[in-house]
Amino acid sequence: MGKTYRKMNKRLKTFVERQALFFVATAAPEGRVNISPKGIDTFRIINDKEVLWLNLTGSGNETATHLLESSRMTLMFCAFEGNPLILRIYGQAKIFHPRDAKWKETIGFFPLIPGARQIVALSIDRIMTSCGMGIPIFRYEKEREELVDWAAAKGKTGIRNYWTEHNQESIDGKATRILK
Repeated sequence: MGKTYRKMNKRLKTFVERQALFFVATAAPEGRVNISPKGIDTFRIINDKEVLWLNLTGSGNETATHLLESSRMTLMFCAFEGNPLILRIYGQAKIFHPRDAKWKETIGFFPLIPGARQIVALSIDRIMTSCGMGIPIFRYEKEREELVDWAAAKGKTGIRNYWTEHNQESIDGKATRILK
């Protein structure tokens, strides 16, 4: 059944790197909890205690708002194929924008993806696995192309305009500081 780890090991790393989908959960001290599914080539394991996630432009920007008030974050990976397993990574996160020096240090870990808006660095304090025997089996077909195509068609100016119109405030009315 479930186990607890203080850091990433080779078996856990192999499992995480095989997953095409993961979930990000954050919450400010007050307001709504946010859980978002993530895909595309946006997740990197830097070492046994740190991971990076490239956040792409989307309809909201809840993670950014929540991390301004509380650095806690949980990532969840589920085996939808093969042996059942759920893996959760708990830790403290920091967010970096293209204007930040840390962005320039870390963006090279990822391919160039139109619409990239933040990099989240998560310092791992706990990893927990559970059986996952209740998770259905799905077959991975391919990545969706619509988000990347949409961002590429908008271009840098169009994406910045989208951030201005749609990504400056959370659903709870709090600032995201995407444009600072």
